[in-house]
Amino acid sequence: MTKSARISQSAFDGSRLRVILLLDLYEGAQQQFLDAYEHMRNTVASVPGHISDQLCQSIENPSQWLITSEWESALPFLDWVNSEEHIQIVRPMHSCVRDTRSMRYSVLRETRPEQPLTPEAARANLQTVARVGAGRTRHALTFTVKPGSESKVTDILANYDAPEARINGITRLHRTSLFMHGNRVVRAVEVEGDLLATLCHVAAQPEVQAVEEAINPYLEQDRDLSDPDSARVFFTRAALPAMQHVEAGRPEPAGLRRHMLYYPAVAGQGLEMARFFARQDEDAANDPDSLVYASTVFQRHDIVTRMIDVTGELDLDPLSALGIKGQGKAAELERLLDGAAIGVEGSLDSERTLHRLLAHADMMPVTDRVSADS
Repeated sequence: MTKSARISQSAFDGSRLRVILLLDLYEGAQQQFLDAYEHMRNTVASVPGHISDQLCQSIENPSQWLITSEWESALPFLDWVNSEEHIQIVRPMHSCVRDTRSMRYSVLRETRPEQPLTPEAARANLQTVARVGAGRTRHALTFTVKPGSESKVTDILANYDAPEARINGITRLHRTSLFMHGNRVVRAVEVEGDLLATLCHVAAQPEVQAVEEAINPYLEQDRDLSDPDSARVFFTRAALPAMQHVEAGRPEPAGLRRHMLYYPAVAGQGLEMARFFARQDEDAANDPDSLVYASTVFQRHDIVTRMIDVTGELDLDPLSALGIKGQGKAAELERLLDGAAIGVEGSLDSERTLHRLLAHADMMPVTDRVSADS
């Protein structure tokens, strides 16, 4: 079988990761920032997977700073940056910083003239091939609302005026998809260009602000979007990182349907489940007969979701839809899945249980908005 899958986002290739954080400080906040950074770097130095970090100051503008760090791979970094410890340790920096931008890159090539390396050593822990995509990235947030408020939240999220999709000449919001499972909301966006510019633009739109204010009373985690620290903490905790996006390397078929599937993992098995689905979806993208054309695996702690674009009804091929096509795959998911949490217990070798899981995992679509020029 010819390999044709195109992977445009991945945290699973094992390559070293370079994280770049650009910061613009408030006037007079320099010493407070340096003190906060000193505390943070002493803590992060002991985090598994951390290799090094540097703090740099602009030679042109003393208010502009750069923090760059290197990690053994994306996985330990994501584990750290999504931890409650990280949220708390960076909070003292928030009042120092006027603006910030975070970028994450896997290392594809490097040159070390002072340390001649064999070709094998030079390729160690590097990204093996350049990823290929359409210039779009997918991102998601998840949060819960108070039980009993689901219908009200659904009405609010389904009925709002979409913001202007084009932010500037190179950045635009292509698609926003919202889903619910019980009292859990997942919001996925597809962006071309600068994610931060898109999020800031969308957040500033009156119609979006009205929606966010309207759902505030129903959130299980309190937030005050007028308080930058409260908003930052809420969205940090709500981040649902895209662990892999893969699509078939053939022309996109017409009439694709989008679904979000929710898989609560057994405690401590969320990452392993995400890795399992990443392998499965790569195989599916290489199968010309697969129902699944494209898939994005999102994971945070023990919350795993798959957003899939499919060519037909899910129940026509439940194994492909659930990402468990192949010998032994149903048993592997059964081992990783917290069946009680999703209301499906029993062997996935049973066709009845399989269809029951598909029905329970398929999240309720709330809205799916595609920009007119996408």
